[in-house]
Amino acid sequence: MSSIIQLLPDHVANQIAAGEVVQRPASVVKELLENAVDAGATDIKLIIKDAGKSLVQVIDNGKGMSVTDSRLCFERHATSKIRQAEDLFSLHTKGFRGEALASIAAIAHVEMKTKQEQDELGTHIIIEGSKFVSQEPSVLPKGTSFAVKNLFFNIPARRNFLKSETVEFRHIVDEFQRVALAHPNIYFTMYHNGSEMFNLPNSNFRQRIVNIFSGKTNEKLVPIQEETEIVTIEGFVGKPEFAKKNRGEQFFFVNDRFIKSGYLHHAVMAAYEGLLPNGSQPTYFIYLNVPPNTIDINIHPTKTEIKFDDEHALYAILRSTIKHSLGQFNVAPVLDFDRDPNLDTPYQYQNKTAEYPTIQVDSTFNPFANESSDSELTKQNKQFSGSSSSYKKQEVAGSNWESLYVGLKNDTSEVETFSFESEEVTASLFDEKEEEQTVNRTYQIHKKYIVSPIKSGMVIMDQGRAHQRILYEQFLTNMTVQQASSQQLLFPLQMYFSNNELKLIAELQPSLENTGFVFEAFDSDSVHISGIPVNTTESEISMVLEQLLSDLQDGIPDSSFSQNDTIAKSMAKSLAVKTGTYLTEKEQESLVNNLFACKEPNVSPFQKPTFITMRVEDIDKRFAL
Repeated sequence: MSSIIQLLPDHVANQIAAGEVVQRPASVVKELLENAVDAGATDIKLIIKDAGKSLVQVIDNGKGMSVTDSRLCFERHATSKIRQAEDLFSLHTKGFRGEALASIAAIAHVEMKTKQEQDELGTHIIIEGSKFVSQEPSVLPKGTSFAVKNLFFNIPARRNFLKSETVEFRHIVDEFQRVALAHPNIYFTMYHNGSEMFNLPNSNFRQRIVNIFSGKTNEKLVPIQEETEIVTIEGFVGKPEFAKKNRGEQFFFVNDRFIKSGYLHHAVMAAYEGLLPNGSQPTYFIYLNVPPNTIDINIHPTKTEIKFDDEHALYAILRSTIKHSLGQFNVAPVLDFDRDPNLDTPYQYQNKTAEYPTIQVDSTFNPFANESSDSELTKQNKQFSGSSSSYKKQEVAGSNWESLYVGLKNDTSEVETFSFESEEVTASLFDEKEEEQTVNRTYQIHKKYIVSPIKSGMVIMDQGRAHQRILYEQFLTNMTVQQASSQQLLFPLQMYFSNNELKLIAELQPSLENTGFVFEAFDSDSVHISGIPVNTTESEISMVLEQLLSDLQDGIPDSSFSQNDTIAKSMAKSLAVKTGTYLTEKEQESLVNNLFACKEPNVSPFQKPTFITMRVEDIDKRFAL
């Protein structure tokens, strides 16, 4: 039998590897930004067109590459980051596998310009689908410029599986923010379709967070800091009152590398135990520095998962550090009734020494120099006190209380002597009509289900799903017919959002106004709302918009009707009656009647059954012997 195993050509192997490294345009952004950081750049520009489908370009002022390196960097497993396997345990760079550029070049048109500082000329290389089109010297500034065009041009199936531009752009922004937050000492700028999205000058960690997530973020942050032999922790956590429903602003960085860790997230949640409402997520930006030989990064191609040597100790240290900071800054409640908060020592003043106050003495002061003026003042005081005595209240004549009743006639008489005309009893207009007895037609079970009898048996309804269907059809009708009513607020509600969220709200403003929202003004980091949908309370608006933004960013379709459908679903899910809510008889009856008045009462907006029916025959079978 002939041999059937053969080595794959390099361009085929690169396309296969690209499936792990390059999943979407955001993957290209991540790899190119990390290469720019590893090159020692202090100024990095990211240029995006059509959410990365047409162009992803990263320009840096790093050390650049020589002519040989510029050609070799596109080969598989060619890297300058490591030399041997032992180097994996002392990594100080972002990349180390040497697969990213080869994978990107296999599925896109790549144009690279690079030059080292000591060279007179740089190198200009053009690659299309792993094929070198041209390589020539060129006059270039110091650094490297990577332009990736027409991503997945030779894999149309992968290109068709990309989501809408809004979703893909959100993933790009996420990757950009992760790199920018990890390196506040680098100047980052980002452009999308010719407009500037971010301009982040080099600063400290706190200022970088504020520059990315609007100025309102500054008052939410509580600093944390701890240094041990195992780990050095610094960063910021959010105050409990600013917790959100989604997990958007949660970042872990280990040795300046963004990671995802459910175990460490659980440690943060444990520190907030008893401080957060149910279902809320805290904000945190936590930077961990550990010895490189105690972690393993080479687990996943995206390098966002890390294996720690001593996870249990790290869990305990992180949890206690956050609890300590929340207690130090009086964020967590303290049950000490004898404590005077005015005597607390601020956190930053604990190790400072006391300073003696300086006393200034006027050596020329003579207490007997103004004796005459003092005597005149004394006379004036006596004169004033004498004049004030004339304002003494005069006693009211006849202070005896009995004098108040002198002169009143004594004409009281017995009540029994009066006679009243007896009123003739007349029949009421409504006596003949019997009062209609109300019969309890619905019952609530476990504050979750509503049971209503029907001719054939009974209907058991899920109150949450039923209310979702009712609200969904109401909102959808309002948005399509454009006759939504709004309740005006006495004082406009000001809500703070990040730059991306504000732009998304501005794009969806017509659809939101059709549901009942009235937007008064848009600021750089907030929006003023003067009207809200009917049957919505002011306290629910924050929850509704946060949930709406989260749902829309996860996947907003291109068509306007589908966009309205997504908005209606999100708002119905946020405002629907939750499990555990007690409903009165009137509310139960209204819910049942409104559900069966819907066009599709059988399923919720998320295609789950809203009610089931049980016939009398089915119940009889249960009792059959």
